[in-house]
Amino acid sequence: MVKNITAICKLGGFNLTKWISNSREVLLEISEEQRSKNFKELDLDRDKLPVERALGLHWCIETDAFKFKFNIREQPHTRRGMLSMISSVYDPLGFLAPFTIPAKIILQDLCRLKCGWDDSVPQSVQQKWNKWMEDLESVGSFKVSRCLKPKDFGHVISAQLHHFSDASESAYGTVTYIRLQNSKNQVHIAFVLGKARVAPLKQVTIPRLELTAATVAVKVDKMLSSELQLPLEEPQFWTDSTSVLKYIKNEDKRFQTFVANRISVIREASQVSQWRYIPSAQNPADDASRGLKFEHLTRE
Repeated sequence: MVKNITAICKLGGFNLTKWISNSREVLLEISEEQRSKNFKELDLDRDKLPVERALGLHWCIETDAFKFKFNIREQPHTRRGMLSMISSVYDPLGFLAPFTIPAKIILQDLCRLKCGWDDSVPQSVQQKWNKWMEDLESVGSFKVSRCLKPKDFGHVISAQLHHFSDASESAYGTVTYIRLQNSKNQVHIAFVLGKARVAPLKQVTIPRLELTAATVAVKVDKMLSSELQLPLEEPQFWTDSTSVLKYIKNEDKRFQTFVANRISVIREASQVSQWRYIPSAQNPADDASRGLKFEHLTRE
């Protein structure tokens, strides 16, 4: 692949450099001048491969895993300072979604209390924030395997996405896993994408929030189905809300605009037969809607 891409780009006058790979065999085939700066003087037989940045994430090349690193700066205990700290957690794939959602809920509570951007926050809120900040310092030890497929798993004969959705009074979220099966009938499950959002300030009923989470799930499925370069089977959607399942299966009743619009999105992107019930205790999306402390996130 390296040779082919390099040859194609040379036809247009582009010289590709700064190559990085977690494969020492591939790196040995690339000249020192063409490698990334941190690899030029590396002894590939003995030296440990470094940590690099890839699309905003820290990539530990030696273990082929994503990790997180933050420069935690002292911020004032105000809405502005809290927003700055939350925004510094760059997590596009939602690995830390259950951990970051409690901080976003704290920020929303301050909006509900009508605190100004630079006003000092109440003592009770400050205590919650300090506990979250203590956990944030531990996030540097969190690692997630980059590859969806384990090493030596072999040829994948079956791949299927499973989407879980859930909602609570404070937040709603979805999580997607992929189920891989190889020619030896071995099965591997891998995390693909997670999303968690705070509930609107204007109060919405739990069934409607559950329906909103289900709508996000089908949108995620549409995006992943077009992006993953795998022959995917029909996806499955899971919810612990019987109300959502009744909404989706209903063929007769006319609903109000809020419900009708979301049912329309769900029915256009999925079939009724793809929706299944899962008990709340077994629903992994429950973590996205309620939040987790860092110690519980790593245990999961």
